[in-house]
Amino acid sequence: MPKATAQQIPFLPNLQTPNFLINELEKAPEKGWVNLDGRGLFQIAAPKGNLTKRLQDIQQRLDQQSQEYFQKSDAELNVQITPEKKSTTKNGKTTVTETAIILLNGQYLMTVNDYDASLQQQDTVDTVAKQIVEKLQQGLKRAKQERESNSLIQQGQIAGAAGVAMIVLSWGVYSYQHRRKKYKAEPVTTASAATRPITIQLNQQEHKHITEVKRRLYQLAQATIWGGGSLYILGLFPYTRALQGWIMVGAKIPLTLGVVALGTYVVIRLSYALIDRFSSALVNSAVLLTPEAPERIQLRVSTISGVSKSIATITCIVVGTLLALGALGVELVPLLAGASLVGVAVSLASQSLIKDAINGFLIILEDQYALGDYITVGTVGGLVENLNLRMTQVRDGEGRLITIPNSEIKVVANLSSRWSRADLTIPVAYQTDVDQAIKLIQKVGVDMDEDPLWDHQILETPQVLGIDNFAVAEKGFLIRVWIKTQPLKQWSVAREYRRRLKIAFDQAGISIFLP
Repeated sequence: MPKATAQQIPFLPNLQTPNFLINELEKAPEKGWVNLDGRGLFQIAAPKGNLTKRLQDIQQRLDQQSQEYFQKSDAELNVQITPEKKSTTKNGKTTVTETAIILLNGQYLMTVNDYDASLQQQDTVDTVAKQIVEKLQQGLKRAKQERESNSLIQQGQIAGAAGVAMIVLSWGVYSYQHRRKKYKAEPVTTASAATRPITIQLNQQEHKHITEVKRRLYQLAQATIWGGGSLYILGLFPYTRALQGWIMVGAKIPLTLGVVALGTYVVIRLSYALIDRFSSALVNSAVLLTPEAPERIQLRVSTISGVSKSIATITCIVVGTLLALGALGVELVPLLAGASLVGVAVSLASQSLIKDAINGFLIILEDQYALGDYITVGTVGGLVENLNLRMTQVRDGEGRLITIPNSEIKVVANLSSRWSRADLTIPVAYQTDVDQAIKLIQKVGVDMDEDPLWDHQILETPQVLGIDNFAVAEKGFLIRVWIKTQPLKQWSVAREYRRRLKIAFDQAGISIFLP
């Protein structure tokens, strides 16, 4: 056998759609419902662009003729079908088209054509006409019976019972909601004294989110009871059934968007509650809580909790937006494909944002600093007020809010990680007795450490390191003191220590050197 050889197939040129196909697509039939008292009676079809006019004409004639039939109590219902054939000649060819005319009580109602037959998947127009006539007879007889006094009284009784049921259900939801408010229990914490404040705060936040979710669900239940009950009552009577249809059609899009928005809001609140519960369990964990670093874990948990809530919010909003677009009939696959391409382009154009996010994630993961820490980055520093994946915001001593992109943070000094230190240099005149000065400085530190107002802020007894340096130009020497304190307490402790030391120096006659 000869060897098989690969043949190169040339690319086909871009072929345009033929005009006759375009015309056929433009003439593709559309379908719509003919209604009686707000109920769909039968469907009709027409070429694209002609359906609205045909539907309005048939609907107008049906409404007029049905009202004449309803007003006469002894009127007989007579629906007739008259077959008709039309011959058309075009380009020397004669085409015969079969139609059927439907007469309602001797008046022209509509003409059944081939479009209606293709819609009902029937071969002959006469068969479709018979189906429409049967639906007309059933629908008109039922509508006339609904307008009789006995039927209206019965429907009125049903409407009254529905109204009573709505009131009972609404009152039941209202009373249940208020009973839950009255007997609700306060969140109970089992944390230690050191971690109790953050645990109480997390439990209160979780309780607040759960309460908000319940409140929105109660509101949704009330709206469903009254809205659904009202629509049901409108659908009981033939005179208001059309209003029911108009309301349902008009409120479809707003109702869909409202349900998606409420669902997104509820999911966000529930995610907040879950994050708070997980954070509370993390703080109360005996494995993570150690005597050396309870406060540090609190700060870290608060930071991770805030960042997790931000991520959950963004995720829920994106998913909710996609669900809303899908409910409105928007094709999501092309939209997501276009969004992915845009995302790639944006990521290439904004690489600094990606660096910010990566560095922010590492800052939180490695616990370089957290909310409430005092840090210095380069030439700026302050108290960390906001921390997310993109930026860090600190408040300096002058009250300025400084924003630092996370990608710009290369070296950071954390002045409040786990503990802080007051580093003091005490200037003393050269003629002072060194031993006396050191003993006095040590005594002031010990007295302050034993003071109940300050012992919880000072972690260890102040250390007097001794003479740190000689100030030759000022004719004195410098005594260095270290005081280990709680995070962010070094400044208040240092100020109080200086005040006490000044008083002790004055009483002992020890002076500091002057420049």
